[in-house]
Amino acid sequence: MGTKVKKVDAFDELREEAQAVINDRKFFTDGSSIINFELLETPLGKMLACATDKGLCLLEFIDRRAFVTELKDLKRLLRATIEPGPNKILKQTEKELDEYFDKKRKKFEMHLVTPGTDFQNKVWEKLLDIPFGETRSYKQQSIAVGNLGAIRAVGTANGANRISIIVPCHRVIGEDGNLTGYGGGLKRKRWLLDFESGNLSLFGEE
Repeated sequence: MGTKVKKVDAFDELREEAQAVINDRKFFTDGSSIINFELLETPLGKMLACATDKGLCLLEFIDRRAFVTELKDLKRLLRATIEPGPNKILKQTEKELDEYFDKKRKKFEMHLVTPGTDFQNKVWEKLLDIPFGETRSYKQQSIAVGNLGAIRAVGTANGANRISIIVPCHRVIGEDGNLTGYGGGLKRKRWLLDFESGNLSLFGEE
């Protein structure tokens, strides 16, 4: 494996509110489920990866404004405690992310756990259908989920995605080509789109 992505020991770099959510073993949990986590250093900054033994449930930039809310929602929806890793899903995530940033992977293969509404999961599933190096508009995504009038709702569901990069909400842009919102910040969105579109040829033919 290359050196683009690596595990780091920097729990104290998380905001105090995030540390408190992780450390509170009674917050929204009955103690019957465990979410393991690792902090990863990536070319776009530090990201927290969280996974149960069934799949990856969070991959998020730790400086995202909604990061703490995402942790709370995850604990509430899965009724789980969050504890330091590793587990097999996190090891696979680190490996595949490293390959992605090293220009050796276009598609991710780890299992995902995405608690949410039926509509949210439908939107997230359609995000996974957007090919590497391509973009779709919010209108096109609304058509894909079968409701042209749901453009705003699709945007909201995109914003609620907890698995950045792997569930590629960065590939959805405005009808006029503008980047519009992205939880990780528009600079990261632009970087990801440029990275993917500029390196397609490095992967050879499909």
